[in-house]
Amino acid sequence: MLKLLLVSSDKDALSDLASALAKYGDVELSWVESGGTALNLASDAAIDLIVTDERLGDMTGLEFAAKLLTVNPMINCASVSSLSHEKFHKVSEGMGLLAQLPIKPGKEHAKDLLQRLKYIKGLTDGVKDNIT
Repeated sequence: MLKLLLVSSDKDALSDLASALAKYGDVELSWVESGGTALNLASDAAIDLIVTDERLGDMTGLEFAAKLLTVNPMINCASVSSLSHEKFHKVSEGMGLLAQLPIKPGKEHAKDLLQRLKYIKGLTDGVKDNIT
């Protein structure tokens, strides 16, 4: 079961993505409305992916991604951003973001995110198996 956390103060902003993700049987979806709440959860809960809206009320999605690295760098993160791909890459470099999502991400983005996440988890699961 993949545990995903959506972070947005406006549920409509991620509603299409959430609906698409909810249709997958191996996804457990949760919502919070602020970056601070998400960071608190990230420090204690097992979360596979956090998806942030561009603005969270208490910080931006990119500010959240930077703070997440100090709380739990093993949690994958994707962020909605209206920046150009080049600008997003420049400002998010080193944050280890899984993806840049467009405003109002939908079904095709859900599928792509899950494929990327499963691929990465497959790689890290293999590393864990080799360590033990």
